[in-house]
Amino acid sequence: MARSNPERRTALLDAALEVLAEEGARGLTFRAVDQRAAVPAGTVSNYFANRDALLAQCADRVYERLDPGADTLARGLEGPRDAARLTALMHQVLDRVAADPTGFLALLELRLAALRRPELRAVLTRRVDADLRFNTDYHLASGLPGDATTVRLLVLALNWLTLERLTLPDLHTPDQRTHLVDALVARLLAGENATTAN
Repeated sequence: MARSNPERRTALLDAALEVLAEEGARGLTFRAVDQRAAVPAGTVSNYFANRDALLAQCADRVYERLDPGADTLARGLEGPRDAARLTALMHQVLDRVAADPTGFLALLELRLAALRRPELRAVLTRRVDADLRFNTDYHLASGLPGDATTVRLLVLALNWLTLERLTLPDLHTPDQRTHLVDALVARLLAGENATTAN
């Protein structure tokens, strides 16, 4: 029978995410998580029925870790709701995710593992879809410039830029990353305005 101590379960999931980020999905074993969490051997098996259950719960936990929180979301809307504010928010998102790479890299490993695990793919599809809907709703309700397509394009572009920042940190200098985000927002908004004008 699986144990239900929520604090211990969260700690084990965080340890599992660290294993995923550092060793990849193949390195994710109950033993590796026990060792990373510094708990007695067999502890993880008391909380998760099997490896697939552990992976599925990691998919939920990673989104909890990547959640910016209500305070950050509220601060993001301080000041004018213009293109400059949107650009600043995109820089903040990129910096926030890169400052704690474990969640993002673990999510990448989970996505790769989902190619061979339909149940995990279903969990990730649900979580990514919910995240996209939340970000779109937040953006549209905020009065920031850009429509729903702008939000999705920003998410896609920032995800890839984050991937390159974490996996190939020497590919773009900090100044180049700044320029890319600035140009991304400016060109998306200009394209939207041109489409609306037609």
